[in-house]
Amino acid sequence: MPWPGRFTVIGSGSRDERTRIGWYDWGMQEETARSAIDMFISAFNTSDDNYVTSLLSQALTSDVVFWGPLGRSEGIAAVERFVLDIRRHPAGTGTMVRCSAVDMPDEWARYQWVFTTPGGGLRLAGTDVVHLRRSLIDQIIVFAGEIEPSAS
Repeated sequence: MPWPGRFTVIGSGSRDERTRIGWYDWGMQEETARSAIDMFISAFNTSDDNYVTSLLSQALTSDVVFWGPLGRSEGIAAVERFVLDIRRHPAGTGTMVRCSAVDMPDEWARYQWVFTTPGGGLRLAGTDVVHLRRSLIDQIIVFAGEIEPSAS
């Protein structure tokens, strides 16, 4: 008998037997991931550099591991340096947007993004893969640039 006030997941394929998480829980996890990812991206677009740390602190764990274009670094301060470098791009202050849905199998999520500078300047696209722990991003892997088609 189901617990009072709780729902029962019925049907094959509606629950991951390894984690015992039902489809409803997956949807909640995706929403949590989307929220953390969008908060991370908002740090690139804030009106003032002084808000970057606060926004990142709402999206990332304090011990976040960041795999960026220049290698591996740890901590919010390292991610903040990366964000501020992008914000101070020589082509001008750009805009970072998530341009795809968030795909989240288990505790990992991926999404695509695009960075553009004013006046149709620089455009860079990529894919980030993030790992979530307790509703915050604790690992970020940045894949910047388009993937070339296979030569075969």
